[in-house]
Amino acid sequence: MADSTATVPDTGDDEDSLKRSITGAQLFFYTLGDVLGSGIYVLIGLVAAAVGGAFWIAFAAGVTVAAITGSAYAELVTKYPQAAGSSLYVQKAFGNKALTFLVTVSFLSASFAASGSLATGFASYFSQLFDGGGPPALIVSLVFVAVLVLINFIGITESVVMNMLMTFIELTGLVIVMIIGIWYIAEGNADFGTLTDISVSGNPALAVLAGVALSFFAMTGFENTANVAEETIDPYRSFPRSLIGGMVVAGVVYVLVSMAAALTVPVDTLAESDVALLEVVKQGILPFSTDLMTTIFTVIALVAITNTTLVTLVTQPRILYGMAREDVVPGVFARVHATRRSPWVGLLFSGLVVGTLLVTGYAVTAAGGGIDLVNRLALVTVVFLLVIYALVIATCLKLRGQDEDERAFRANTPLLVLGLVGNLAILYYAVYDDPASLLWCAGLLAVGVVLYLLEQLFGGRSAPRPGTASQTPKGDL
Repeated sequence: MADSTATVPDTGDDEDSLKRSITGAQLFFYTLGDVLGSGIYVLIGLVAAAVGGAFWIAFAAGVTVAAITGSAYAELVTKYPQAAGSSLYVQKAFGNKALTFLVTVSFLSASFAASGSLATGFASYFSQLFDGGGPPALIVSLVFVAVLVLINFIGITESVVMNMLMTFIELTGLVIVMIIGIWYIAEGNADFGTLTDISVSGNPALAVLAGVALSFFAMTGFENTANVAEETIDPYRSFPRSLIGGMVVAGVVYVLVSMAAALTVPVDTLAESDVALLEVVKQGILPFSTDLMTTIFTVIALVAITNTTLVTLVTQPRILYGMAREDVVPGVFARVHATRRSPWVGLLFSGLVVGTLLVTGYAVTAAGGGIDLVNRLALVTVVFLLVIYALVIATCLKLRGQDEDERAFRANTPLLVLGLVGNLAILYYAVYDDPASLLWCAGLLAVGVVLYLLEQLFGGRSAPRPGTASQTPKGDL
């Protein structure tokens, strides 16, 4: 286990390290693509149902708290440009293996839940290509995850390049929505009073907070960027610009798209739809064939969700890889494929867990469990990540004065304190609003308990020694 105050070497030339091959531009689109695709295409209807026509406020508040948290990540990444992200930072701050392991498992659990939520959202959009029919949603979700696992196996550079291409496509879809909003306004049909309408019963502030808890899922994904730090060229310059810049751009787009949706589609229609953003296109506002536009936008939405899920699946095995090298999880997860340089053990394990989560979710729904699987898994993701985000901010403040490097980014301290309070407030309400989500959290944590027991039973690092056929060679992971 690394000492919490040790100076972290640049491992870029280590024979047992990952290759630095990701540029600053690739990292920007890696962040932007992950954030943009994760929520606006899948959860916008749920946020509208929670808040009303003013649901854009929830997105604005969510992106503010998330961006502050992102600045803490930027500082820590530039101090410790290695794989493992939040787990590494917590270990260096507190030197507690149990806490580090808990953070690792929580992050993995959040990532697994997010993949499940997105895969379910993918199936909902996919059914639109068949007028609501087509293959069973569970089969579509499972095949979707399996294909992305295969792409991930090919290698990180291929995955990042594909991510960039899909980011441009998903941006096109969001631009279409904004154009529809502008067209609608230009025709003089917009009722701007909708943008201030919190039409749900109860306390308006609590309604917005409920929306923020859901919309926060849309801003998650930026933490995935930290886990490719060891594969980034010049992380000291690239990370602050790419991470925070990508989040700000995504946040502005979210607010504008939310306004366009609220102005062009009745809030009730958005709230009741599994493909709420597609409802904007179905209004037939643009002077083009509505059926053609619906098909085009559906394909774009599928690409957007694929983009985010791909990045999420890239992250999962790399967390396992990084922490296996720190002796926190079994060393087998540090193995990479001899020719593809991919962390294949962690990748297969990740695909299996996400698949199991999907099967369980669909089984509960079929048995009359009365849950919205997308909503439930999104909230599970948010609960895990808010705990981690709050801890990362605290870690950032605690590590001030340690391992200082003049090249490192330094976040604004008062803003970090504000971000800490914001994360905790959203966490409290998310759990209060849906306490059953804690049962799902416990189930995912149980996976981590199994890993912990395996590590305790077999102990130490079990990764291959240098010179063996399966060691981590220099090359593109």
